[in-house]
Amino acid sequence: MEAVIIDVLEWLTGLGYVGIAIGLMLEVIPSEIVLAYGGYMIVLGRIEMLGAVLAGVVGGTLAQIFLYWLGSIGGRPFLEKYGKYLFINKHHLDLSESWFEKYGPGVIFGARFIPVVRHAISIPAGIAKMSLWKFTVYTAAAMIPWTILFLYLGMELGSNWMYIKEAAKPMMTPLICIICLAFVVYFVSRRFKKPPINE
Repeated sequence: MEAVIIDVLEWLTGLGYVGIAIGLMLEVIPSEIVLAYGGYMIVLGRIEMLGAVLAGVVGGTLAQIFLYWLGSIGGRPFLEKYGKYLFINKHHLDLSESWFEKYGPGVIFGARFIPVVRHAISIPAGIAKMSLWKFTVYTAAAMIPWTILFLYLGMELGSNWMYIKEAAKPMMTPLICIICLAFVVYFVSRRFKKPPINE
């Protein structure tokens, strides 16, 4: 299986920046692996950091817009029936809908760093007909640090890029804690925000 992944990654990076974008759009291989391999390609001098970051942000954002569109057009019944082909099950949908209803549109940014809901959160945003412009801004803003982090780790690991998940664990735990704290602050501020005074 590892040999197949390497073959696919070599084919994608052979396409340059477009290949990285396609890899994140399809996400047949997890984005962190694609980006880590992209970091290794930077070390080898095949691509540049800036171009790789742009490709990662564009590809990752387009992938989420596609899920947003499925939620907007197909709704929950469609995703429950066909979501398995996108590696999204009923539990993912239930959890992401609960988060979206509880925390509002701001969850689109924070949830990108949380396992399980990271991909599925785009679906309730589409079902709720959230502003596509706002959705895209939140998603792209989250993809920037995500892309930079895994490209950097891939550069640090070099030829050991396949150990990206082990290398990322020490960083992901404090990052998730920070995101959760930000959720609390965001939620409390929404809860106690004073309504505008009518003049």
